[in-house]
Amino acid sequence: QVQLVESGGGLVQAGGSLRLSCAVSGQTFGVIAMGWFRQAPGKEREFVAAIRRSVGITYYADSVKGRFTISRDNAKNTVFLQMNNLKLEDTAVYYCAALNEIPNSVKTWGQGTQVTVSS
Repeated sequence: QVQLVESGGGLVQAGGSLRLSCAVSGQTFGVIAMGWFRQAPGKEREFVAAIRRSVGITYYADSVKGRFTISRDNAKNTVFLQMNNLKLEDTAVYYCAALNEIPNSVKTWGQGTQVTVSS
């Protein structure tokens, strides 16, 4: 089974940047894309970004377009989320996900990493 471990979360000031990493291991058969989701307290988990594993086509939620960039290093089995110009509303637990379909079919979730944006 696919195993995902996120890292890089933390506390950052509004307008700052943060880079999340997701280490992928295990069986990735059937995984067509890697993605990031986030969930703020009291809210539903929402799609943030995804990148196909075969060819690096990317997808973004409107709320993060122009600010976040998803990338991957297939050789290192790692996916990244570069977050720039962070806003207070970006505060959430960010989850790495292995996707069977984009954006709503998740095979495996990571444990999540907290991102807190302060003013």
